[in-house]
Amino acid sequence: ISICRDLPNIEVITFSVNGISDLEPLHQCQNLSELYLRKNNITSLDELFYLKTLPRLRVLWLAENPCCGPDPHRYRMTVLRNLPSLQKLDNQAVTEEELSQALVDGVEITAPPARRSVENGWSDSTASSAAGSTTEPESELLSCSLEETNKTQEELDMKCVPRDKYSSLSPQETDCSCKKRNNVLNAILLLMKELDAEGLEIIQQTVARRLQAFQKKELQEE
Repeated sequence: ISICRDLPNIEVITFSVNGISDLEPLHQCQNLSELYLRKNNITSLDELFYLKTLPRLRVLWLAENPCCGPDPHRYRMTVLRNLPSLQKLDNQAVTEEELSQALVDGVEITAPPARRSVENGWSDSTASSAAGSTTEPESELLSCSLEETNKTQEELDMKCVPRDKYSSLSPQETDCSCKKRNNVLNAILLLMKELDAEGLEIIQQTVARRLQAFQKKELQEE
């Protein structure tokens, strides 16, 4: 997520199922309009402090993070009190009544979260996230990864990734290879929005050369 510090013009970010616990790198993404953070390791709603400075944020998916807590109403009211410009939260439209109620039931966040001590570049929350990520069922990881990748591709009017592309993979390959592949694909698709026509032409030429190399290799193997 630290790469976002260098992407102030990015508009859509998909980071679901990535063990993320710190939203500070997002506070300079002033053009950000959609943010998908489902199933991460965000432990405190104080992280919303970094999103309050984003004037164009309209869609946020934060469900299935530890910060949601046991009280769905209090969670939703707190998010909406601090981000009143949202039009959709957790795939559910925000109403005017909710925004008014949030002023009563929500908690105002006025300061960033306190960070835990960091040792060897890993915080306690990061370490626990890495450990906890191994408990995700492979099928669920694949489902979430494909869902978010296809969401990104839909934003760019591209063809979605078919699920049967991974049907022959073993569970271990599904867990590692597919998740890594789709995370890389998501990053590339999102970064493409930052390119102008000249940059996209360079990408197109590079992809064409790579495809030719793969096709040549397949012919040689046959």
